[in-house]
Amino acid sequence: MRSIAEKENMATVAVRKKEVTRDLDHCDIPYYVSEFVEREVGNDYDSLRKLDNLINKLSENKKQLEEQVLTVSSEVPKRIQNALKNAEDSKKSLNQLLEEETLLSASINSHLLKAQPLMEDLDVLISQIEEFERHVAYLKWVSRIEELSDSIQQYLMTNNVPEAASTLAFMAELDIKLQESSCSHLLAFVRSTVKFWHKILKDKLSSDFEEVLTQLRWPFVGPPQSQTFGLAAPASAPDVYNNLEMLFCQLLKLQTSDELLSTPKQLPEKYSLPPSPPIILPMQIMLNPLQKRFKYHFTGNKQTNVLNKPEWYLTQVLMWIGNHTKFLDDKIQPILDKAGSSVNAGLEFSRALVMLILEKLAADIPCLLYDDTLFCHLVDEVLLFERELYSVHGYLSSLPSCMHILSEESCFQRWLTVEKKFALQKMDSMLSSEAAWVSQYKDITDVDEMKVPDCAETFMTLLLVITDRYKNLPTDSRKLQFLGLQKELVDDFRIRLTQVMKEETRASLGFRYCAILNAVNYIATVLADWADNVFFLQLQQAELEVHAESNTVSKLQLGQLASMESSVFDEMINLLERLKHDMLTRQVDHVFREVKDAAKLYKKERWLSLPSQAEQAVMSLSSTACPMLLTLRDRLLQLEQQLCHSLFKVVWQMLAEKVDLYIYQEIIMANHFNEGGAAQLQFDMSRNLFPLFSHYCKRPENYFKHIKEACIILNLNVGSALLLKDVLQSASGNETTFKPNQPSAIAALNELGVYKLSQKDVEILLNLRASWPNKGK
Repeated sequence: MRSIAEKENMATVAVRKKEVTRDLDHCDIPYYVSEFVEREVGNDYDSLRKLDNLINKLSENKKQLEEQVLTVSSEVPKRIQNALKNAEDSKKSLNQLLEEETLLSASINSHLLKAQPLMEDLDVLISQIEEFERHVAYLKWVSRIEELSDSIQQYLMTNNVPEAASTLAFMAELDIKLQESSCSHLLAFVRSTVKFWHKILKDKLSSDFEEVLTQLRWPFVGPPQSQTFGLAAPASAPDVYNNLEMLFCQLLKLQTSDELLSTPKQLPEKYSLPPSPPIILPMQIMLNPLQKRFKYHFTGNKQTNVLNKPEWYLTQVLMWIGNHTKFLDDKIQPILDKAGSSVNAGLEFSRALVMLILEKLAADIPCLLYDDTLFCHLVDEVLLFERELYSVHGYLSSLPSCMHILSEESCFQRWLTVEKKFALQKMDSMLSSEAAWVSQYKDITDVDEMKVPDCAETFMTLLLVITDRYKNLPTDSRKLQFLGLQKELVDDFRIRLTQVMKEETRASLGFRYCAILNAVNYIATVLADWADNVFFLQLQQAELEVHAESNTVSKLQLGQLASMESSVFDEMINLLERLKHDMLTRQVDHVFREVKDAAKLYKKERWLSLPSQAEQAVMSLSSTACPMLLTLRDRLLQLEQQLCHSLFKVVWQMLAEKVDLYIYQEIIMANHFNEGGAAQLQFDMSRNLFPLFSHYCKRPENYFKHIKEACIILNLNVGSALLLKDVLQSASGNETTFKPNQPSAIAALNELGVYKLSQKDVEILLNLRASWPNKGK
């Protein structure tokens, strides 16, 4: 009875506990007590024994909490009092500082009022001192220049020209340092002093230097091997060369002052010449006689100054450069190196003479701009001159050159027009030539692999020559314009080839049609090779930058250009490849039509009634297959002789694919076969059709997979055929329910060597077999 009562009491407690709900807005003590009792006691009646320990534990916790509350309540007032006291002390300190600040501010203001008159007087004195210092500095500069001038005079009086030249160089450097000064009179004084002594020294040194050059019989008019450097008495040669070195170095010291006082002659900005330093003074003196000769012969009304003979002055300059190269390298360059100069004597000499050429071209080109013959001749001669200048004499592309003159807008546009005009004329003549479609290497087997007709090779040579003519242009924008011209010419030639091809469409296996196809293939191949050339890769990068700035192409095209996935000739190559594919397709279709016509009798062969292999002594080719195979053989031989190897490979592979499908669909799938018919079909194919293509590949049967696999199925022995048929039927019947069985059918076909045909095709082929055993009832 007691246990029943205890259970009822616990149930009552549990019910009451469940009835307690939490008040979220207040500190809900009943809820927490209920939770605590439930956690510590729960429904376990044995846990009531823990109540004594629980009460003791709670009592200790209560006692600790009370002690903490008492401690905190006693400490908080003390902390508050200390904080208040600190605040009061801080307030007093702040007030004291404010009072001190007020007194100090008043004292400062009073001092400033008293010192104001003194400051004004002091400012006046400082201004006067600064003015005096400027005057003193000005007088020091004047005195310094006068001292230098006196020094130069003294040196000249004692014939100490080297020191005089060094002093003048120092004075010129001072002139450069004073350029930022606003003292215009001082600047004028320094400049006039430099000019005065520079003229005296330059005249004296130039005269002495010219005298030494005369002793050396400068300039040289013959080739280096005939030069004796003109010394009447070879014993005096060391003295002459010593004087040459001394005077050359002294003239070098006048370079700074010479650049200050002289303004070099420059061509108009429209030629966009790269900046280059003035020619060094001693080299200017050495060049004077050559410049006089050039102007005498190639300006004015002289007979040597004619527009139709630009090669005269171009060749003359090249001869001068060649005649003096050895002397400059052997005698002048060591002097420059010893003086610590970075100037290259040969390049300096060439640069000065090239400037004569540029001035001459700038004057002549406007006179012959609209005479195509004269202008084209001038461009040709200039390009030859540039080629020799760079390749033989080591001229640098960073220096001014004739290409800068040809790049001037009006001249360049005329050049483009003339280049296009003559290129089109050349294309007309090459296509109308009797040998246009004949390969000039036709009798040389090793060379004639591409079987390139003469017109195609001449055209690509023309493009290559154009590339050589413009590749040294100074700017990428000009090069891109020439590249655009090349693309136009390629497209124009493609259109012309297309027109000729259309005239030959009826004879798509003829010699000319094949020659056109070889031409198209050759041009596309060469353009693809050019696309990997460094020069055209650089143009591709330049074209990318132009498109990126102008936003003329899509982001995809920009990405392809940047990643080098495409090339500058891609558009042309794609058009040529499309034309090539169309022509190949037309040829293959033509041959295939002939093969189909020749195969009509073979289609009607009585495959059901042919004798078995055992009934024949020797298997032989079906007589009805002969016309088809002969046609195929003859056309393959004809195309092999007329097409290049890469094109013929595409042709025979396309033709093999068509013949494979035709025989499979129109002959095999359209007939029933007895054992003899199947054996005959396999013999015709494996021993006669496939070997026709064995000249072009090692395993021709791989290009006739439909036929090969169909022959395998048709020639299976009866037991294997029945087993295969059962496997395929069970696989088809279980297709919707048992997928795992599907691979077994594929495995069975693969085991027989059947990979191309589908299961349905194999089932149809099995049904085309006429020789099945009777199953009985």
